[in-house]
Amino acid sequence: MRLEKRIAKQRERRTFRVRNRCRATGRPRLSIFRSNNHIYAQLIDDEAGVTIASASSTEKELGGAAKDNGNKEAAARVGAAIGKRAIAKGVSVVSFDRGSYRYHGRVAALADAAREAGLQF
Repeated sequence: MRLEKRIAKQRERRTFRVRNRCRATGRPRLSIFRSNNHIYAQLIDDEAGVTIASASSTEKELGGAAKDNGNKEAAARVGAAIGKRAIAKGVSVVSFDRGSYRYHGRVAALADAAREAGLQF
């Protein structure tokens, strides 16, 4: 039980550290959440406290409830979608908030696809 608490606390600290570093830039924050089955991305303006754009692998046009929405291809689709939606809203420079996740696998695939769509971070 102690090990689980310690790991949860480390993850929470890592999340806050990354998030505070992103907020300090003053740019909109591209925040991601990764579950076992899906991946979600939000573009958040922390100064106004509003979500500018969002995309997730649960959306019908990005794959819906298909079985392969927890993989790198689905993450790339979500990254491309959030990039296009951000550009449409007039946002081109963001700060990437990876949360407590390593920049690896699905997280990196989402980030690379967002960069290809025109976002800079």
